[in-house]
Amino acid sequence: MTSSSQSPQPPRPLRPNLAFRRLRGQRSPGEFAAAVRRAAREIDERVSCDARYIGRVEAGEIRCPNYAYERVFLHMFPGRTLTDLGFVPRSAVRGRGARTAEVAPAPRTTSPLSAPHETDGAYEPYVTTHDSYAPHDPHDPHDPHEIDDQNHEESDVQRRAFMSGGTATVTAASLGPWGLVFGGTAEAAPRSVRRAGEAEAGALEEAVRKIRVLDDRHGADGLYRRAAAPLRAAYALLDAGAARRATTERLHTGAGELAISVGWLAHDSGRFDDARSHYAEALATARVARDPALEAHAFCNTSFLARDAGRPREAVRAAQAAQYAARPLGSARLLSLLALREAGGWAGLADRTGCEQALTRAQALYGRGSCDADPEWMSFYGDAELAGLEAQCWSTLGDWQRAAHQARRATRLQDPHFTRNLALYTAELADDLARAGHPDEAAAAGLRVLDLLDEVQSSRVRTMLAGTARVLLPHRRASGVADFLERHGALPRPA
Repeated sequence: MTSSSQSPQPPRPLRPNLAFRRLRGQRSPGEFAAAVRRAAREIDERVSCDARYIGRVEAGEIRCPNYAYERVFLHMFPGRTLTDLGFVPRSAVRGRGARTAEVAPAPRTTSPLSAPHETDGAYEPYVTTHDSYAPHDPHDPHDPHEIDDQNHEESDVQRRAFMSGGTATVTAASLGPWGLVFGGTAEAAPRSVRRAGEAEAGALEEAVRKIRVLDDRHGADGLYRRAAAPLRAAYALLDAGAARRATTERLHTGAGELAISVGWLAHDSGRFDDARSHYAEALATARVARDPALEAHAFCNTSFLARDAGRPREAVRAAQAAQYAARPLGSARLLSLLALREAGGWAGLADRTGCEQALTRAQALYGRGSCDADPEWMSFYGDAELAGLEAQCWSTLGDWQRAAHQARRATRLQDPHFTRNLALYTAELADDLARAGHPDEAAAAGLRVLDLLDEVQSSRVRTMLAGTARVLLPHRRASGVADFLERHGALPRPA
């Protein structure tokens, strides 16, 4: 038989990036990756760079970096252009524009997941002893439409599917600046099973990253139900299996992290039973995969949920279990956050001494600074979060003045890009000020939160504002209080 006139194009031969290799010099790929991460921190950029990424650049698999990496590389090598670094112009790999008019793409009858990844982000392991655990950077600081500047085939993968064919048919991860559009459901596996590969694992990690970005900006209420389909798809991928052990490990980690992310969306929107189920699923996945970093993360969120659900003793035990799992990982910042989770449990038990000891430990560990072992999902944990969580502890203990002091610090330190956290800390401040006997300042803070609710959909924030409004009711004549109460009363009730 003659071949079809629409047979697929042969893969483009890779051209090693010798210029980039020369710039690495005598450093190992791992050492150079660490230098890239340090350079990113110098310019307040966030990239996840490891030896694998450096190897892909040098091999020519990544012909043009994404915008975050571009800024970091140009910072590292001032005066040079991307071409000087061995990359091709962005226009040459920019989606449909990179295709020549003479060659029409063949119809896609099978999964496009084997397409090359031109401007893919890098992966950085959570666990330093397992190079295969590789989640994407969870907080993408760039325009959510930036994915359109990537290779067209890769964009289709990340926008359209965790997996197309095989054991699951799932359309996933079409993300706009305001919401998620997930379509499709996991289907029953046919007898002929096509195993998951690197592209499916990458699309899963991308979904985790995008969910976290959107939660940081807008809160959980509008996202939770639409995140259920990708979670089902993730576990369908695990059930399908993978040909390579490294891919299987990535799928376990990605599915577990996605379960935690979806659990957090349930948690923040007040669906505590759903959240508990998702966190338990993530913990089971961590145990099966023997992944201590994922286990620490699952216990961390379980502790936070237990505190919010009125189970403080469980919060303490879960935080202590998380610390046990996290100790070998080498991240002082992670241990600091887990100590704060423990402090929240002690505060719920009205154990001031236990709370203060855990807070002191958290501050000392935080003071050791960040390091390459810090997990990617912790990028939210900075000075503002430290102050905000301490404020919550003092508030639980009834020390309103100290709580208000820390909450005010949190609002001043918070990057306004993370709108949801800014609203949360300001709502905490309003409540603490109201209970400390400063109704005018509380009303002013409450009005600032109301201004943010056009962008943030968080049941947690709304619940806090409702409590503040009840405290301020007897103080209607204080400056600004009547205005706050009127605007709060006009809020639409959740469906």
